[in-house]
Amino acid sequence: MTALAAALSAPSVEVAPLLLGAVLHGRGVAVRLTEVEAYLGTGEDPGSHAHRGPTPRTRVMFGPPGRLYVYLSYGMHLCCNVVCSPRGTASAVLLRAGAVVEGLELARARRRTSTTDADLARGPGRLTTALGLARSDDGADLITGPLRLELPDAPSLEYGTSPRTGVSGPGGTEAFPYRFWLPGDPTVSPYRRSPPRRRA
Repeated sequence: MTALAAALSAPSVEVAPLLLGAVLHGRGVAVRLTEVEAYLGTGEDPGSHAHRGPTPRTRVMFGPPGRLYVYLSYGMHLCCNVVCSPRGTASAVLLRAGAVVEGLELARARRRTSTTDADLARGPGRLTTALGLARSDDGADLITGPLRLELPDAPSLEYGTSPRTGVSGPGGTEAFPYRFWLPGDPTVSPYRRSPPRRRA
């Protein structure tokens, strides 16, 4: 087992802060991660796609660590996650934001509506667009494949935590402080608490 595979075999709440400063290499663009969110598995985390068990959509979350879990959010944009924990234990880290460190011109071409370079991968949909990821990348191997994850030489000793952004219901409360970010980094997305749900 490689060092990366061993690191990703831990639960997502342990892996998430380790990914701050990691670099994800996409298609001609690489992004240094500055903001992530952890999601746990069946019966553990009401904010997780895997909370009620495996489905065709979430099967990758139950697979081996180091795979890419890609899904369409609100029918508008793709989000990408790094799968963690041993096979059969659903756990993943959503990649929320980062700084483009390679392929800047290509990232600008993919994200023509961004007004600054800090905005190119600020937010999960922008990040996947800047990297050139597609729905077909669901299940891609980030350890041995062309889409590649590199951990930083040393983990970040200082990082912020909060409830996850935009998660409604119990999974968005202070009981789940599973959002992690690098304080002061201009690429970190604005925090947005989900509005409370109204009873029908």
